[in-house]
Amino acid sequence: MSRFVARGIDFGTVRTEFHLPDGYPPAAVAQARTASDRFASGRQDRTDLAFVTIDPPDSMDLDQALHLERTADGFVLHYAIADVGAVVEPGGVLDVETRKRGQTFYLPDGKVPLHPQELSEGSASLLPGEDRPAVVWRIELDESAEPLSCTVSRATVRSVARLEYSGVQADAEAGRLHPSIASLPEFGRLRTAAAVARGAIELRLPEQEVVPDGDSWRVDLAPRTEADDWNAEVSLLTGMCAAAMMLDAKIGLLRTLPPAGPDAVGALRRTAAALGVDWPESVGVGELLARLDPNSASTLVLMTEAPSLLRGADYAAFDGTLPELTAHAAIGAPYAHVTAPLRRLSDRYSTEVCLAVSAGTPVPSWARDALGSMPEIMGGSDSLASKIDRACIDLTEATVLADRVGETFDATVLRSRNGKRTADVFVPSVSVMAKCVGDPAEGEQVKIRLVSADVAKRTVEFGYPA
Repeated sequence: MSRFVARGIDFGTVRTEFHLPDGYPPAAVAQARTASDRFASGRQDRTDLAFVTIDPPDSMDLDQALHLERTADGFVLHYAIADVGAVVEPGGVLDVETRKRGQTFYLPDGKVPLHPQELSEGSASLLPGEDRPAVVWRIELDESAEPLSCTVSRATVRSVARLEYSGVQADAEAGRLHPSIASLPEFGRLRTAAAVARGAIELRLPEQEVVPDGDSWRVDLAPRTEADDWNAEVSLLTGMCAAAMMLDAKIGLLRTLPPAGPDAVGALRRTAAALGVDWPESVGVGELLARLDPNSASTLVLMTEAPSLLRGADYAAFDGTLPELTAHAAIGAPYAHVTAPLRRLSDRYSTEVCLAVSAGTPVPSWARDALGSMPEIMGGSDSLASKIDRACIDLTEATVLADRVGETFDATVLRSRNGKRTADVFVPSVSVMAKCVGDPAEGEQVKIRLVSADVAKRTVEFGYPA
């Protein structure tokens, strides 16, 4: 945990800079308040399944609830997703406003939601003890947790418990997991092993986040438990099943990523060699990264370099003709977003495609007609979300360090920019990643001096040697 905090940070400047909306249009809010289930009459009743949700402590926009059963020869997963397509009228003012936003944007002092709170944290959220319209994925898996069959349909569900990642982790370690997820650790570990086998690339970088500290703010590294990874595997599996459905039907929306080029892989191999990391030719990138000691400085360096392998992420909409690229290289398979419709626009439309394919019915025209616009909308909102996140972290870093110019800090050198006499460094005492002027060697533990911290420009710069 960072021991440095800063008061009086105004994240409103970030909202203004990126033209984020302040509130929701009254007509859209009114539509959210009066939203009703357009498919109520045709729903299955699955309130017999004891679904549970797993989310961060403060989340109220609960998209997903799961029920995982261990059988004699495998697993049966039921994954309930908030049925946003049932409560947002196509072409209505609420629908139009969500298309302007694309997704929920998160800032330290609050979020700019995709949907009004009345819907996203109220009538559509899978809150415990409430009957809710949902889209339920049923996936049968074998002993290795590989999918055998998959269907998806509309149903009414009721969550029985709202769980948090840290609590699930503690319960797993104590052997007292909720019965609905008692087999989640086994499932998660099998799916993680399968990901490595298919060449998936999992980056385990220290992820920065801005968190409150009383009436102040600090930068910390986001905690991540095995429970986070197990839960992520449920969502990844569902997205892979959705992509397979869409490809079979030749209509849908995929999340794509081209494979890393030989130059990027070669550069990573040279970095590994320079750090003394053994990397046999027969071992792929994903397998190497999964093997690394998480507490080693060389691991931090390689994880920082590895994103260069994952460039070119995009969305591919198709109807009748498959796109040239269908796979997501980091996942090692075709993949589609379908599990977060309260927070991400595209999931609503992808889900409708899968519902139709599973039922053997035509894709609704309102969803089919929207597919072609999704790559541009989602690509733009993803880029904006990344810029907002980075701006908030940069602002906090600069504010926290503004009165410490001239002080010396311990740091790990993440990347040396050969020929430019600069490097990227990680300073654990303040959880800061920043530029350092000088020429320290990658992977080295060094002492550096804070040269500048400009709050207005949101920049921090260190110097080496100290």
